[in-house]
Amino acid sequence: MRKLKLIWDFRGPDALKIAEHHEKHLKEYCVIQNTNFNITGFEQRSNLHSVAFMVVTDDEMKPIRDALKPHRGEIYSE
Repeated sequence: MRKLKLIWDFRGPDALKIAEHHEKHLKEYCVIQNTNFNITGFEQRSNLHSVAFMVVTDDEMKPIRDALKPHRGEIYSE
């Protein structure tokens, strides 16, 4: 089963705080929707760019993508 990482980009001086807060909502979504993985997180890429992400399966990707509108996605490798 292939794992996909859905990513939301945030830019600006408050990007890290926004990404951290967005991850809280992604965790809540995982619990409510009972997703296969409860892998979420946030990362600071630079002073003005941070991301929040969640990991989903191929089967879950389309409905979650349509509901949550991530900015991009990539294959997840641990």
